[in-house]
Parts: sequence; C-alpha cells; structure tokens
Amino acid sequence: MDPLGARSQFVAVQNLPTWDQSQGVQDEVDGENQLTEEDDQLTNQLNSLESPFPFRQDINSKIVLFNGDVALLNCTAIVNTSNETLTDKNPVSDSIHRYAGPELRDELLKLKGCRTGEAKMTEGFNLAARFIIHTVGPKYKAKYRTAAESSLYSCYRNVMQLAKEHAMASVGLCVVSTVKRAYPLEDATHIALRTVRRFLENHGENIEMVVFAVSDVEEPVYRKLMPLYYPCSKKEEKISLPLLPADIGNTEGEPVVPERQIRIAEKPGNLEESDLGLVGSHAFARMEGDVDKQRKLILQGQMSEAAQQKQHQRNYNRWLCRARAEDLSDIAALKALYQTGVDLCGRTVMVVVGRNIPVTIIDMEKALLYFIHVMDHITVKEYVMVYFHTLTGEHNHLDTDFLKKLSDIVDAKFKKNLRAFYFVHPTFRTKVSTWFFTTFSVSGLKEKVHHIENLQQLFTCILPEQIDIPPFVLEYDTRVNSPYCTAQSSGL
Repeated sequence: MDPLGARSQFVAVQNLPTWDQSQGVQDEVDGENQLTEEDDQLTNQLNSLESPFPFRQDINSKIVLFNGDVALLNCTAIVNTSNETLTDKNPVSDSIHRYAGPELRDELLKLKGCRTGEAKMTEGFNLAARFIIHTVGPKYKAKYRTAAESSLYSCYRNVMQLAKEHAMASVGLCVVSTVKRAYPLEDATHIALRTVRRFLENHGENIEMVVFAVSDVEEPVYRKLMPLYYPCSKKEEKISLPLLPADIGNTEGEPVVPERQIRIAEKPGNLEESDLGLVGSHAFARMEGDVDKQRKLILQGQMSEAAQQKQHQRNYNRWLCRARAEDLSDIAALKALYQTGVDLCGRTVMVVVGRNIPVTIIDMEKALLYFIHVMDHITVKEYVMVYFHTLTGEHNHLDTDFLKKLSDIVDAKFKKNLRAFYFVHPTFRTKVSTWFFTTFSVSGLKEKVHHIENLQQLFTCILPEQIDIPPFVLEYDTRVNSPYCTAQSSGL
C-alpha cells in the first residue's frame, strides 16, 4: 500500500500514448531508420501494390509501445516469460515476482510447469494487473530455426487467445524471447508484432489495448519494425512495403513452411478422388474401432468400465478440439463466465452470471464449447463455482436437457475437482428444480450444491476481495438484504 499522498509506482496504461499518437516524434528517435518520401518514383511504383498490413487506425489506437517494467502496468493481464518449470531467473520474471509477492511462487508450483509455446494463467496477487499469463519461449538454434519460429508464434498467439477467452480489456506483453534463450531480437520482434497484428485483425474486437513493454535495448528495434506492421498512414504503409521480410506468415501470422504443408482430402474415405491427402478408411485414420459397434456394446451393457471411460474421453477430446478451433468471441463478450480469485481454502473461483446468458437468442452449442474451452485448464485442480441467479428471467434459464448434455460430455475431472457449487439468490422454484436435477439426472453433485440467500453468507466462504461481483448483484443484495461490508465490484 502506498503511503498517504505518495505517488503510486504502478503505471496507468490509459495515460500512455497509443501508437498513432506517438508517431509525431518517431523520426527524431533514430535518424538512421527514418521513413522518407525522397524517392517519388519508388513511391509511385509502390502505390499500385497492396500491403499485407494496411493502415488501420482502429488497430493503431489499441497499440502502446512502453519503455519500462511490464510488472508495473495496470493492464488486465501482464505476461511473464519463463522456463518450462516456471522458475526462470530473468529481469522480467524477477520483477514480476518481486511486486506480486511470495504467493505467486506458491501458485506456480501448483501449475506443474509449462511447455514451450504454451501459456498458463495465475492471478496477479499484489500487482496492479489482475492476472499474469506465463509463457515459455523457445531456445534458439539456427539449425532448428523453423521450430523456434513456430514455438515463439505459439507463445504470443496463446497469450492473446487467453486474453480473448477471459474477455480481458488490456494485455501487457513483455519480450518473450529472453537473452539466455539466444533468440535474435530482430527476428523475434517480427514474429511478436505480426502475430499480435493478425490476432487483433481476426479476433481482437473486444481487446481495447495491447502494450509492448520493452527495455532500452529493445525499444530501437521495436520502433524500427513497428511501422512495417502498424503503419500510421497510407504513405507509411506504401513506404514500408519493400522493407517487409519474405516470410510474413499466414492469415494468423503463423510461420509457413511450404514443404510441410499437407493436403487432406475433404472426404478421405472417397477413393474416387485421387489426392496425396488420402490416408485410408475413417476408422484407421482415427485409430479407433467401429464407433457404432462401441455404442451398441454400451447400450447392451457389454463394454467394460475402462472401455467406456476411454470412449467418453475420446468424445470429450473431440468437443475440446472443436472448442479450440471455433471463434467463440461472441460468447466471451457476454461475460457470463469468468475466473476470479480463490476461496478460503485456496481453490480457484469461477463465476457464472445467469442474467448475462440470453438462452433464447444465442447458439447454445457455442456456449457449451466456450464452457469447455475456458474450464478445461481450470478443472485440472480443485475449484469452486459461484452462480448468480440474481434478477434472471425465463429467457436466462438453462433447461435440464442442456445441463444433462453438458454433464454427459465434460471430462471426469470437471466433476471430481468441483468442491462446491454456490447458488446465489435462488428462488423456491430453482431450489426444487435443482433438487430434482441433482437427485435424478446427475450423480455426485447434490452434496456439493449450496444455496446462498445473501452475499454475507457467501463471504463466509470467499472473501469479498477475492470475487468480482456484478454491480447489479451488489445493488440487489443491498436492497433486499441487510447491508454488508463493502466489497470490490467489477466493471461488468
């Protein structure tokens, strides 16, 4: 806590100049890298060409280049670059740990590491940022350059994907490829800038700001290359065009290796089509037995429990693959499902806001996919759920068929690691419906459901500062129940 009257050490990103605002002084930064219009003939030739990274004012207004410590940014999430055990000692990681406090180290032990190119999330603890996204950059060797490029792309892509899934407004990105991993700075900067650019183009409608946090060494490289991917005018777009590298990735910014592109036939079992992608019959291609036969054995009760579990896991994995491939940004924008803090036992708290689920007008299958996508990495360890039934109407109520389908699809870890389900502001009708559903439709859930009449009762399980409560829930509870201690409310 800052002393009374003292200036906060944290940086308000809202006050930082965005890329389109800061370009008035760019030419003074490095005279060697100025973009000029002296060659009119070249400019005229370039005018006839289309740039793969056209001038986009809406994207530029979301980009900030910040020379400073990423740990000080008050973004929704900041990024920590680490190693596979999440114990790396580097300036970025050391600073984040210093400001976040010892709780972060304890939380990272629970994650049990992170693979290269992947991203995992924790809360921000004492940081100004609400979350920390941890990712592991590749070790660079010229011999394996292609693999390193793909892994570094995955780092930035997975970070941005987590930001989208959790409806984050802002993200503070450090330079993921640390010095000790020997990744050439300029090559790494190209990948970082184009990956973020492509993500904002394709999926970034709900992301308000991306801050590139750089050091004194990194800033000149970023200032030199950013006009290639974030031109601030049509003229700059044309002048930057010949400076782009040969490999600018695909439509998502992912590195493309032509010799590794494999064509797969739309119907691999159709032998009338001759194609290199033909890989044989469906069952062999999926490396599984006859699905219809397996279903028949299940119905007849002849399949062993182990075989049934394997079949269920295979089915869940199909849903998970669909969830990862589908654009679910419209469901994420509802802010009906999000991660908040921890309960008194240190378990992750997931919140569901019933009023934010317009059941009658959204694609419920996409809602199911979004639930699976968000919850898959949460449910690997113990967690609790809080469902706010506050001020919901008939158009917000999930029917039992949907809930039964969800229960049948999800992996066993969803049910095993769910320790409590807090049903806040229930009605008599919902209490009866819940009893019937947990008694006759699903097993093992009844004893975990707790009906919570007011927030004061909820705060005996989860501290007020550990849960983001929608303002309308706070207002309703204050009006209907006796006042309780002041709680932090989110901007939902």
